Amino acid sequence: METHKNLLGGPAPTQLPENEAAKAMVGSSTPAEVAAAHPTYSLAWALLAEDAFAGGRVIESYAYARTGYHRGLDALRRSGWKGHGPVPWSHEANRGFLRCLAALARAAGEIDEKEEHERCWQFLRDSSDEAYAQLKG
Repeated sequence: METHKNLLGGPAPTQLPENEAAKAMVGSSTPAEVAAAHPTYSLAWALLAEDAFAGGRVIESYAYARTGYHRGLDALRRSGWKGHGPVPWSHEANRGFLRCLAALARAAGEIDEKEEHERCWQFLRDSSDEAYAQLKG
């Protein structure tokens, strides 16, 4: 693992551990099967949220995204995250959480939850400029 010294004195980037068993299921199982087998795996919830949103099921998308977001926050805290600091998109295991955050922002915007919509996009940008650029557009 490569580490970089933060010259501004902020927290080091948080890198979530990979769940190899869940990751292996992604290509051969439905997102619902992955979430049922590995309910702490944020990527499964992100896939469910993105699929529901694409299908016009905004409330389902919101619920899936919120579940994955909270599971991701739990995982971040277990990994030493103190409520702020970088969560790099470049670290693949972080992408499920970051995708849930973007999905939650999208769904919140659709149901006119303006404060949550803005807060989630800002949280994504604060966590990873690269994720924000990839997921906002």
